[in-house]
Amino acid sequence: MVNRPVRPWRWQFLDRAADLDRVPPAIEETRAQDWCNFVLWRPSRLPEGCDDSVGTLRREAPPGRVEAEGRTPWSDANPAGYRTEISGGGRRLRLKQFLYDWAFPAADHPCLWGSRTRPAAIGSGRVVWLGTDYLGHRAASARLARTTVELSVLEGEFTDDELVALFAGLRPATADAVPRVLATPFAELSYWARHPAAMVSVPTGVFQFHRRGQEHEGDWVPSRDVGDFLAAQGVPVTAGVFRAESAATFGDGAAVRELDVVYSSPSGAELRLTAQRSGGGRLVFPPQRDKHPAETEIHALDGRPVHLGYSSAGFGACDAWWQHPDGYDLRLLGSAGADLGPQAFLALVGAIDGALRLAGRATVLG
Repeated sequence: MVNRPVRPWRWQFLDRAADLDRVPPAIEETRAQDWCNFVLWRPSRLPEGCDDSVGTLRREAPPGRVEAEGRTPWSDANPAGYRTEISGGGRRLRLKQFLYDWAFPAADHPCLWGSRTRPAAIGSGRVVWLGTDYLGHRAASARLARTTVELSVLEGEFTDDELVALFAGLRPATADAVPRVLATPFAELSYWARHPAAMVSVPTGVFQFHRRGQEHEGDWVPSRDVGDFLAAQGVPVTAGVFRAESAATFGDGAAVRELDVVYSSPSGAELRLTAQRSGGGRLVFPPQRDKHPAETEIHALDGRPVHLGYSSAGFGACDAWWQHPDGYDLRLLGSAGADLGPQAFLALVGAIDGALRLAGRATVLG
């Protein structure tokens, strides 16, 4: 039997912001998947007493401000999103699904930023985080095959066990979406990589790093050229089971400041490497803590300090900063998972650093 390559994911979108639905239409998940640049998940079981589930779709359109319910108030971007409201017995919650692609998802659960979070395993090495969202609601968040799935309790009380069971019971809306989305480079999926949408200044990890600007300044490398581009920079294409599939340079319009590399694993886990010439970008050493509760440590890498932060010793969501002896600064972020705790993550840091040193010709934007 011949193994045929998986076809990249292609989805529908609107040609004009003016064509956006003023009220997102109710549409069940299997039909909505064709409009999403991410894997859409559906609950296979609802919490006890909840017998009503309604899903609505926000379609993708080019940037432009329109009067439409459910669109983001902090940007002129119009990315795709799906909202499910589940209710019954005087209780109500909602799920939001989308591709978090304007920055790296902070601590892998950005809607819970600033609150003390608790992880729980939901099978296949995946994790859901429980905490409080930015509206003060009891909430939960997970990334499943790259999709950010956020839950917020709107009415009544739900136990931790109920919320964990809901996430553990999520299933792909269509069977072929998972392999096809995971086979599509991040730069081809990302709304912000494809459109000149305004940048959004948000936290990205345990340590402080923000990109600010009126226009999105990322210059993404064509997918077919990523390997050659990274080889010319002396940056490794692989790290453990992770492989680089997207890369971008970020600058201020006059000079390049930072290089970002997106590494993904076959399961959809993600690493994000940021590199800059020492002092030539927005990474500032030593790094300063951001406000999210987390553990921080300093480790040694061939006599150099590695500043490591993480949310959970078991599941990670790690953030590591270090400096290369050839004169550039590095930061590695990781998604959360049972195989991405601090020790496994530090091994990836060591592998990337070792590959950079072995290259012997690293230029990293220089």
